[in-house]
Amino acid sequence: MFNNYKEIVTKAIIGKGKKTFKNDYEITIDKEADTVLGCWVINHKLKGVKEDDYIKINGSYDINIWYSYDNNTKTDVVSKKMFYEEKVHVRIKDNSSLDDDSEIIIRSLKNPTCIDVSNEDKTIKYTISKELGIEIVGDQKIRIPVSNNEDDYDIIIDEEEINKEIDKQVNVNYLEDKDKENNENKQ
Repeated sequence: MFNNYKEIVTKAIIGKGKKTFKNDYEITIDKEADTVLGCWVINHKLKGVKEDDYIKINGSYDINIWYSYDNNTKTDVVSKKMFYEEKVHVRIKDNSSLDDDSEIIIRSLKNPTCIDVSNEDKTIKYTISKELGIEIVGDQKIRIPVSNNEDDYDIIIDEEEINKEIDKQVNVNYLEDKDKENNENKQ
């Protein structure tokens, strides 16, 4: 029944993946820290671009580290804007290719968080973990089976033609004919 195929070009996800990144950093502070009391990450921004056969992800966030000093009698917060760059290779689905027209969508599946922190004198070392999702949208050609029995055109019926056909089939003397028929049957 399906002997022919139509090919359609559409936008589709041609590559998709996720990756967890862990990066170690350190920051120097003015005072000698006794204890790190907290670390949080805010204002995460990111975007991805194609670079050769890779996806380059550029991002930034603000890191805030709360620590105590002066024999744990005082506290302070150090803040810093962090920038990062990650390169990933995303597998492209069959019959597709990563090109300059491909749209790169980057999502933060797990926002950056501080998973480890330590201090030594005036240096605080910390590890940031983040999980990013990458989607590549590009042109995809799909084949759809079509039936040979289908006519691509609908028949257009003119209402005037329909009304004329109905008028031809209507017997205006129907009631009179029925009365005559009934009378003949009674005799």
